[in-house]
Amino acid sequence: MTAATNESVGVSLSRRWRDPAAWVTTADVFVILIAVSLPWSTSLVGIFAAAFLVTMAPFLDVKAFLQSLKRPICALPIALFVLALIGTLWSNAPWGVRLYAASPAAKLLVLPLLLYHFERSARGAQVFIAFLASCALLMAMSWIVAFHPGLSLKSAGDAERGIFVKNYIDQSQEFALCAVALAYPIITLLRAKRIWLAGLLTAVALTFVVNMAFVIVSRTALVTIPILLAVFALLHLKWRSIAIIACATVAFAAVAWVMSPQLRWTGETFLRDYQLYKERNIPTSIGNRLEFWQKSLRFFAEAPILGHGSGSTRGLFEQAAIGRVGAAAEVISNPHNQTLYIAIQWGLIGIVVLFAMWWRHLMLFRGESLESWIGLLVVVQNIFTSLFNSHIFDFHEGWMYVLGVGIAGGMVLGTGSRDAPSGFRTSAKS
Repeated sequence: MTAATNESVGVSLSRRWRDPAAWVTTADVFVILIAVSLPWSTSLVGIFAAAFLVTMAPFLDVKAFLQSLKRPICALPIALFVLALIGTLWSNAPWGVRLYAASPAAKLLVLPLLLYHFERSARGAQVFIAFLASCALLMAMSWIVAFHPGLSLKSAGDAERGIFVKNYIDQSQEFALCAVALAYPIITLLRAKRIWLAGLLTAVALTFVVNMAFVIVSRTALVTIPILLAVFALLHLKWRSIAIIACATVAFAAVAWVMSPQLRWTGETFLRDYQLYKERNIPTSIGNRLEFWQKSLRFFAEAPILGHGSGSTRGLFEQAAIGRVGAAAEVISNPHNQTLYIAIQWGLIGIVVLFAMWWRHLMLFRGESLESWIGLLVVVQNIFTSLFNSHIFDFHEGWMYVLGVGIAGGMVLGTGSRDAPSGFRTSAKS
């Protein structure tokens, strides 16, 4: 009996091993695990991403996949990685630095695979739900750590208020994305008169916003959230609704400003940091950025077409800091601006590839569906936050872009939304 059972189990496993549908399901599970682990861990994201690639291999239709790579939405991310790799050839930096500078672009190679996979898989929505649930759990931990700092996994020297893992910039990016992304299903449910479910999602969205208002928020998120809300309002609401929501938003912001010392401190640092930099040449976040950007433009002018090569940024800033003091003496490897980050290393060619990629991905999400809204939101958030950071090449925000565009884009392609007319289509106004 035991032998027969073992044989039956062996036959079942062998059959599933040869079943393409089983491998597709396994690949879906690993992408879900990437989404769940992204707010919490960098190591797990790498492990699950590698597992996803392995499970894609056995039944990958190589011909169809190679054909899909001809689409600009796939070819441009690959081109950006290839440019980063080729850029190592004309850089003056040590080879270890060159390869290290090119490595963050490797994650872009996963984007075409996600587009291909979720054009055929029906579990894209489950990935987004898993990410939302993971962020909601992180938000709950943020509240707990805000009142009990000793529970944070951060070391004492790196501890930040309300941060359980990672940092407040990554956390703010996640919370802002989730809060604004929920606007679409909330409006859709309200139109369908499903009030209770709409109310539940509204409560979830507000808890993200309240956490950012009263616990901790990055200045980048503080600037970009109104932009993301404006994009949603212009696409999906009529002017009367926009006016009402705008008034409610201003009222909430005023109350939060009065009641939240943390929010006031974050807002006041804009002016304080600028004054310390301009009047006393003291290094501050804003002052350093202004200094970095000025120098970056000069570096770009020195090699406008091909740039200085991969990994060259730090060496250029080290040379520029010789004999300088204060903010002018700061040395970095990242100018905290995506365009300048690329311009220094790969020149105008890199800028053209980056902007073409953003544009093609924006045009992919012209439809009225939830996946189109999520994909559009991910791209718009990345574009505007990249004014202050190099988020395509940062680990956390880069993976948010790869997952969001890859999964939502695959879903859009799978439902035929790629045939939408040119220009953004808006949904029925309410």
